[in-house]
Amino acid sequence: MGRRHPNPRLVKIHRNYTVDEAAVTLGVHKNTVRNWQKLGLESIDAVKPGVILGWVLREFLERRRVASKRPCAPGHLYCMRCRSPREPALGMVDLVVLSPTQGNLTGICPDCESVMNQRVRLATIDSVRGGLEIQIRQAESRIADSAVPSVNCDSKGDRKS
Repeated sequence: MGRRHPNPRLVKIHRNYTVDEAAVTLGVHKNTVRNWQKLGLESIDAVKPGVILGWVLREFLERRRVASKRPCAPGHLYCMRCRSPREPALGMVDLVVLSPTQGNLTGICPDCESVMNQRVRLATIDSVRGGLEIQIRQAESRIADSAVPSVNCDSKGDRKS
């Protein structure tokens, strides 16, 4: 089943949900909804089985989503392994220009030494830059763009009949 972050917009605000209905709507297990109730999701206690108001469920999921965000400050990239924004090692990153308007910042995490990436618009690079030293590189050309064919092809002349 499971989704790590269910979409709050799947919940109808003018509808009431049982635990099972909320789980099916969001594509999660019913124990997940019960855990949410332990974490503060309110339900109507006077009615059995417990009923959750749609607008309460949506607000609960939106609050959880906002609380889990970790925005990057200028000069920081998000490390997927550490799960937090980090300043790249030695304050250096590479900017790989992908198109006339976009590029990819690449740096190394100082804690776990994994590669960190961040897609940026070239027009706003100064607001993302912070105190980083940026080395600009062009993206590698694609094999389809090259005039010379690949040497790793199966040549028909080499086959024996």
